[in-house]
Amino acid sequence: MNERASEFSSKVSADYVLSAIKEFSDADNPSSFLAVNEGNCYFALPGRPGVIVYRPAGKYLVQFGGPFAPDDCYTDLLLAFRDFAAEQQRTIAAIQLQAHDARRYARAGFTVNQVGASYAVDLNTFTLAGSRYMQLRNKISRALRSGLTIIEADYDQWADGVREIDRLWLPLKGEGSRPLEYLVGQTGGEMQKHRRLFIGHIDGELMGYVSYSPVYGTNPGWMHDLSRRHPDSPAGVMEAINKAAIDVFRSEGESWLHFGFTPFTNLSDTREVEGHSLGFKWLMHYLWENQIVYPASTQLAYKDKWNQSLILTEYAAFDGKASVNGFVNIWRAANAM
Repeated sequence: MNERASEFSSKVSADYVLSAIKEFSDADNPSSFLAVNEGNCYFALPGRPGVIVYRPAGKYLVQFGGPFAPDDCYTDLLLAFRDFAAEQQRTIAAIQLQAHDARRYARAGFTVNQVGASYAVDLNTFTLAGSRYMQLRNKISRALRSGLTIIEADYDQWADGVREIDRLWLPLKGEGSRPLEYLVGQTGGEMQKHRRLFIGHIDGELMGYVSYSPVYGTNPGWMHDLSRRHPDSPAGVMEAINKAAIDVFRSEGESWLHFGFTPFTNLSDTREVEGHSLGFKWLMHYLWENQIVYPASTQLAYKDKWNQSLILTEYAAFDGKASVNGFVNIWRAANAM
């Protein structure tokens, strides 16, 4: 109990974090499994349950989500983390806070603003029937007629192919593109056993893959995470893979397929938190309209194909005033800058 929090935190394992996001899943962050990404740092208090996930970037500690902790430890953990940041002469910038986090952070003196939304499909009512989905059905059919075979794959057997797809995929994103980290998932490593991998191949050559990570909380299921394709893959390969995965999930009785966080989308005055920054609000709308930092409209168009039935607003928070520098460092932590 006399162990300093920083010393204790250095011993926190990914397995402990995984148990925290499962046990305290009432946090209802559909991206919570990203907490166990390799490269993350953790803050915890000796003798108290719960954990905070972060990465240093510049003069900031960039926090992912709110504290994964029971209600009676939530605020203590947040305030201790604030002290921890101050000891390093850094400040906190948090990303992907959920609505209940946003209100608590605002009460603690943070400036909190909408920064985007996450999306999910109710698999109990999911359908691609009807004229609305004719184009998607046709795209999937064309991909399958090209000889595409879709399977749920063992990662170890396809790891070389996945890495080759990753190498070939990045140039498709444009000159100077970098692979995102932190706010997206990973493949391989100790936590791969908790993920699921669906691939599309033609005669054994990998054409594309989608990695799914588990989602806990009141809307449990799976999150459509990394999705990458070969430059020479047939049109519709990603849609065909995802439809095959949906069919498997539905057969297993899963309730939700989440599509994760898309920055700058679904912004609304009615969902801003009291005390939010008007300047930061303007910036989020500007980035949506101009697609400078992130191709949000492209990502949203893909997600909209799947008959989304749940939209969750997500927030950013800054200790004190909202900061453009803090927002830049959020993206720096995610390897986008």
